[in-house]
Amino acid sequence: MDRDYQNHYGGNYDGGYRRQTGKRAVTDCSSSMVLWMRNRQPRYKGSPRVEQERPSPSYIADMMPPIAKPHNPADAIPAKHLHSSLNKARHAINVVRWTPEGRRLLTGSFSGEFTLWNGTAFNFETIMQAHDVAIRTATYSHNEDWLISACNDGVIKYWQPNFNNVKAIQAHHDPIRGMAFSPNDSKFVTASDDASLKIFDFAGGVEESVLTGHNWDAKSVDWHPSKGLLVSGSKDHQVKLWDPRTGRCLTTLHGHKNTLTKTLFEPRRGQLLATCGRDQIARIFDLRMMRDIALLRGHEKEVSTLTWHPFHTCLLSTGGNDGSIFHYLLNEPNTPPNTSISIPPYDSADPKNAPAQTVHPAHRLQHAHDAPVWSLDWHPLGHILASGSNDRVTRFWTRARPGETDCFNDRWHIGEAAAEMQGTWGRRAGKRSMREEEELEIEDEADGLVDQTMPSKQSALPGLPGLAAPSKVDDGTSVGGSQKNGYPPTSNLLPPPPIAIPGMDAAKFAELLAGGQLPPPPPFGMPGQGLPPPPVLPPNFDFSKLPPGMLPPGFPPPPPLPMAGANTGGLPGMGAAESGGGSIRRRGPLPSQQESLKEEQRRGKYRPVR
Repeated sequence: MDRDYQNHYGGNYDGGYRRQTGKRAVTDCSSSMVLWMRNRQPRYKGSPRVEQERPSPSYIADMMPPIAKPHNPADAIPAKHLHSSLNKARHAINVVRWTPEGRRLLTGSFSGEFTLWNGTAFNFETIMQAHDVAIRTATYSHNEDWLISACNDGVIKYWQPNFNNVKAIQAHHDPIRGMAFSPNDSKFVTASDDASLKIFDFAGGVEESVLTGHNWDAKSVDWHPSKGLLVSGSKDHQVKLWDPRTGRCLTTLHGHKNTLTKTLFEPRRGQLLATCGRDQIARIFDLRMMRDIALLRGHEKEVSTLTWHPFHTCLLSTGGNDGSIFHYLLNEPNTPPNTSISIPPYDSADPKNAPAQTVHPAHRLQHAHDAPVWSLDWHPLGHILASGSNDRVTRFWTRARPGETDCFNDRWHIGEAAAEMQGTWGRRAGKRSMREEEELEIEDEADGLVDQTMPSKQSALPGLPGLAAPSKVDDGTSVGGSQKNGYPPTSNLLPPPPIAIPGMDAAKFAELLAGGQLPPPPPFGMPGQGLPPPPVLPPNFDFSKLPPGMLPPGFPPPPPLPMAGANTGGLPGMGAAESGGGSIRRRGPLPSQQESLKEEQRRGKYRPVR
């Protein structure tokens, strides 16, 4: 799919020439969803009557979405790299979240910025300064109407879907590491480095209760998708389950030997709990048995994050501190050769005391990132996985299409050196593609700033030089809200001074104005010239010496006029006079953000790194 009509044909409608850019790949699941909706049938009737996919490119048109294959989770494993998105000003990506409708991806960076990426072409859309410090967590409500985000200062902000900030509360005085909404969105819980959990009323933003019991920093928290149950993980190696109504700790799950980094309930059924930590192991707990049933091994360094698939309850993805991303199938242990096979506790004679089953990765992306992976999030349709890392890059992954085999031998699986030897990746071609992607992102960012151009400022009211324009009036909304563009009512301004014509009675002049007639011209002057020009006053003329009647009652005399060529820098709205002339320098209008960006690029700044 072409990036746009003008870029594809190398020009635009006004006759100007624009450099022709390459095609931007687009990943759209609409055709698969339409195919499934047209052929689907009730579950008790079996799977839809469509031809089974085979490893051939001709079957790409018959691909079904992950929701259509509830018993084939392996088909949803994201093994193919789609795109790498990065900002011009690069910062570590701490949070990645898909918008509820799946049209965009929201990322929160270490600099406190929100960036929106397109969900199909993965190009830049917009950026905004959301927090003053690093963003640590963000989550959407279940009704998809609100987003809350938290930062290192312990501040929580409420956002509408259009990213209008309507509220900010000081929840903690230490960094907030995790947040989660209750099933009905009436409350939310936070976990902070002050070793406490706090439950807030969402509508009022008021703290309701404080849950204490951890002996060290609380690193993660989650609310059960359908029950009044909280789970938290801490730096004290403990996983605790809480009752949000009473604030009482129900039980403590032991097993990890290092700091917990993520705790997450399974979102569909809510029977399983996944935890990971710096002991290089992720554990799966069964809430019905209150014990661990599976150990997810394979990582060589700390496991920094994990996420469940939105439809397949047995598909789990983890991210490591070495930049790797592993995908596990809980119903397939994938035991390596020369390794003893373990069975799940459900199949043993004594499920309560049987050892946990060891599960190895079903797929490995050993070189997914160059730094720790901080956040993972699935697209609402389950066909794209987004990852954010400390290497300042956001990457998108999807399932391989029928007949594709080169994606399993690319640089993300076997590394750059091995991929270059096999011919699936070239260093020169990789640098060229990265440079083209950076140029496209720069163009997208410049285009995204067009609608943010600042309007030209008027320093004076029309027709009244020297009087500053009145300030605009706020409507009382919060920062980021819509503001009125009108000026205050003219009744609050000073009325213009009445016109006094020498030689005419003031009562007669008022009578003429009330009758709608114009006053006669003054008796002096040539016919047809109207009012004579004002007299030339000498410098430092004292207006208090004017005869009575020249100034209206109560009107203060103006200050003395400055000398010609004198410095008028102290007068508001007037600059210093130019040398050798009587004109006045005035401040020019501010340039737009787009023009500033282009000017900086012309000066050699903000260029792609070669």
